Amino acid sequence: MSSRDEIDHAPLLAPETSAGEHDEADQIPKLNAKHSSGRFIWYLTFSAGISGLLFGYDTGVISSTLVSIGSDLSNRPLTTLDKSLVTSCTSLFALIASPLAGILADKLGRRKVILVADVLFAFGALIQAGTNDVWGMIIGRSIVGLAVGGASLVTPLYISELAPSHARGRLVTILSLFITGGQVVAYIAGWLFSSLGGGWRWMVGLGMLPAVFQLVIIIFALPETPRWLVQAGRDEMAFQVLSKVYQEHPDSDEMVEQVLGDIVREVAEEGGELGQNTPSESGMPWVDGVKRRGRDLFGIGGNRRALTIAVMLQALQQLCGFNSLMYFSATIFSLLSFSSPTLTSLSVAMTNFLFTLLAFAYIDKIGRRRILLYSIPVMVVSLLACALTFTSVRLPKLTPEPEAKTREATVENSFLPMIILLCLTVYTAAYAFGLGNVPWQQSELFPLNVRSLGSALATATNWGSNFIVGLTFLPMMELLSPSIVFALYGLVCVVGWFGVRAIYPEMSGLNLEDVKSLLAEGWGVRESLARARTRSSR
Repeated sequence: MSSRDEIDHAPLLAPETSAGEHDEADQIPKLNAKHSSGRFIWYLTFSAGISGLLFGYDTGVISSTLVSIGSDLSNRPLTTLDKSLVTSCTSLFALIASPLAGILADKLGRRKVILVADVLFAFGALIQAGTNDVWGMIIGRSIVGLAVGGASLVTPLYISELAPSHARGRLVTILSLFITGGQVVAYIAGWLFSSLGGGWRWMVGLGMLPAVFQLVIIIFALPETPRWLVQAGRDEMAFQVLSKVYQEHPDSDEMVEQVLGDIVREVAEEGGELGQNTPSESGMPWVDGVKRRGRDLFGIGGNRRALTIAVMLQALQQLCGFNSLMYFSATIFSLLSFSSPTLTSLSVAMTNFLFTLLAFAYIDKIGRRRILLYSIPVMVVSLLACALTFTSVRLPKLTPEPEAKTREATVENSFLPMIILLCLTVYTAAYAFGLGNVPWQQSELFPLNVRSLGSALATATNWGSNFIVGLTFLPMMELLSPSIVFALYGLVCVVGWFGVRAIYPEMSGLNLEDVKSLLAEGWGVRESLARARTRSSR
């Protein structure tokens, strides 16, 4: 096996090569996948992925909680404003946390940020379970939002920095599997505890368990990423981590030395170790480092293009309205007079999980771009069909007047609620297969020196858009109509499809340094498609 073979298929950035060298590299056979993604990488991925389980559980559990609280908070039924604030405050504080987490991930390391997120997850769950008023719930959900914002940024970053190029899409998709799995668990917990008095306290309180479990794993077993260790000047520790990563490779020692050498050269090319090799202007090297990374992110064309793509995908993932289902599906199905709204919502969550599992199997085979271009039109058709069906359904008020009888949904055909459920299920399946996964591959778009900052801004866009959806969904349902709301989400998907078609290149199968060169002079769409055709023809 040649050393060039090893360079091309290392999971970390290699030094830049000329076009001729890339052509030569493309002709070299790939390493066997079992040698480049051993059991240790899977262990790290699943351990870090518990953050996704927490993320999914805490975003999914609110749907069942809202229909189970009754008058337990502040001794009154929740108003539309209460529900919107309790739901959207998590996204708002995730928006605040994600840029800060990006800075801390560079300064303190990826591992420590995940550890802090676990502490916040547990503390927020404890406050929610013990509160007796609406503002206590808002405070607890806000603390969870800080945890979600940090975890949603750092966990995919952590996984992508360890994953081989041929498996990077699938390994990062494991995080989405954990997120959707957490949502399924949340709906099951909601169904089991919904019939108990005060059962909602158990729903929100159970979020402590995986947080404490991951906290123990991080303290005793989860290492830092080799890339960050080299940036921090800890080459020996990076060598030890890489030795475990490549312990199943037949040429383990040579591979570790080669990969470590690639990282060291890359760090040297992109600014040196953290806080070193650059004179401090402010007396605080890490502040100067953030400013330098900001200049690199916005001042270099390739980085700007990477940020534009990442921001577009993250905004589209939320503004398409999917999380209105995660937050309010039980409310919607309650208004549609389903006998068990929480159990009905579980069917949507299970669809989300199963099609995320399907994406795990095919994302690196089909390709990120193609998956989006195929799945978004299905979302559009489903949303428009749902909007059309809602025109024949007259829903009761979201906030019933005191002592007034709750009017059931009035429909011209008793099958219409089932048609709406079917449309939302198909919409969920298409979303889970594409938009639910692809935007979280954002780390592969950015070079190492701006990866944390670029990912932080893209993740902040996600949570900002999430906040808008969570805050406006119920008021829009009241002020406009369900038909108009779902039609608007469909329109967002149409605009997003044209955006993906115009500027999102095919990333599947590319080494991280290939992505950097692809965006250096333009969007690289045609070049990426040509490379994809070349790979598929072999």
